[in-house]
Amino acid sequence: MKLAVVILNWNGEKLLEQFLPSVIQNSKTAKIYVADNASTDNSITFMKTNYPEITIIQNNENGGYAKGYNDSLKSIAADVFCLLNSDVEVTQNWLNPIIDTFNKDANTAIIQPKILDYKNKDYFEYAGAGGGFIDKYGYPYCRGRIFDTLENDQGQYNDTTEIFWASGACLFIKNAVFKALNGFDEHFFAHMEEIDLCWRAKNLGYSVKYVGASTVFHVGGATLKNTNPQKTFLNFRNSLFAITKNANGFLLGKLFVRLVLDGIAGIKFLIELKPNHLLAVLKAHFSYYYHLNRLLKQRKNIKNKTNYYQRTSIVVDYFVNKKTNYKSL
Repeated sequence: MKLAVVILNWNGEKLLEQFLPSVIQNSKTAKIYVADNASTDNSITFMKTNYPEITIIQNNENGGYAKGYNDSLKSIAADVFCLLNSDVEVTQNWLNPIIDTFNKDANTAIIQPKILDYKNKDYFEYAGAGGGFIDKYGYPYCRGRIFDTLENDQGQYNDTTEIFWASGACLFIKNAVFKALNGFDEHFFAHMEEIDLCWRAKNLGYSVKYVGASTVFHVGGATLKNTNPQKTFLNFRNSLFAITKNANGFLLGKLFVRLVLDGIAGIKFLIELKPNHLLAVLKAHFSYYYHLNRLLKQRKNIKNKTNYYQRTSIVVDYFVNKKTNYKSL
């Protein structure tokens, strides 16, 4: 199986300097690429000077995560792509369990390893943790992470299991499946595009797996921090994008509940003296309504909408019923 590890970079010279050595050291069976999203720092010069053996793909613009990977993967010949954030430290033998899982099950299309916090290595990391799920209303959560509560890694998720979505921080996908899905939806730009991709794969009958025998450490927020209202905007809007395109059942009812819950989230931001995040939630909804006609057309094109949720409302589970870890759900 031919594997390509593709690191998307935008003005990440310092991150490449810090994390690329672990990828090179521990990925002898893969070919490594750096896909650059029109960086304005010295990333390209740094790569050419220090790592001339690594292939650089130079995109013409910073189209975000979605377009950046769509553009760069077109020129890479491989059976499986590993889409790896530039702020990820990989570990010895991280690739073998992934490849073994692909080889054992032909229907497995997407895989995520265990993702731990680089800054606190005994804990799961926010973006992906032990594998992702969403509730009925499109709110994501993970084994090992529900909202901002992170679990200590005690081996409770060392298994290999079916999940709903794999984190874009470290996502393995078969080339043929990526092409069959027409890649990422570029309207997402960044954040939750991997959930949409996995959802579409699920709707086509493919399997998404978590492999706990493979471990990586993710910094998280290195490109866009949680304190940035733009991240709030993208997360709220793109969640609405994904559920409108892909969810089965009565859509209007789900959207009404989302409107109420997002409104409560906006009030919470106001109470916390974060007016910019309240404005980001409002902006997210206006942007969603602007794109609604296109989203409904995309929805019509998806014929087989599978059941996608285990929990009715992770918001109620967490904030009302105080279930703060996955095992308690």
